[in-house]
Amino acid sequence: MITVRAADPDDGEAVGEIHAAAWEAAYAPFFTPEFAAEGVRSRRTRWHARLAEDPRTLLLAEAGGRPLAMSWSCPSTTRPGLAEILSFYGHPDGWGSGVAAVLMEATLDRLRGDGFARAHLWTLRDTPRSRRFYAKWGFAGTGAARLLDFGDGHPLEQVEYEREC
Repeated sequence: MITVRAADPDDGEAVGEIHAAAWEAAYAPFFTPEFAAEGVRSRRTRWHARLAEDPRTLLLAEAGGRPLAMSWSCPSTTRPGLAEILSFYGHPDGWGSGVAAVLMEATLDRLRGDGFARAHLWTLRDTPRSRRFYAKWGFAGTGAARLLDFGDGHPLEQVEYEREC
């Protein structure tokens, strides 16, 4: 059984583990081993502070009681009137289980309930798994692209996707 709930301040460790494991599987190959290892470490710990500030913006999906996917969204700071999905990660242990699909449906439902008609997000151009997932969910590329430096001085290209909520 897959359930989705709002995260609470005590979920920092679970959210960090999801983010770190997913980031390592999808993004680490783009970086040096040392930088990737530090990226994984930082993702395990950064969520405690974010959840202490405002846990209401983060949803957590659990399968069999185990947290396996997370989404973080809020009003877009760059596209007035739109919501932005800032983070959407599934632990590799949950890939193919349907947990991400249930979480995306809940995320879109929540954004609709919050009064948003459209949502956008950014993903790395060279991550075909995430791009396929977003396309399957009706997100379409807007044609916008930007460079994001994760802190190693070698920016990677992100592409923007958008859809109705």
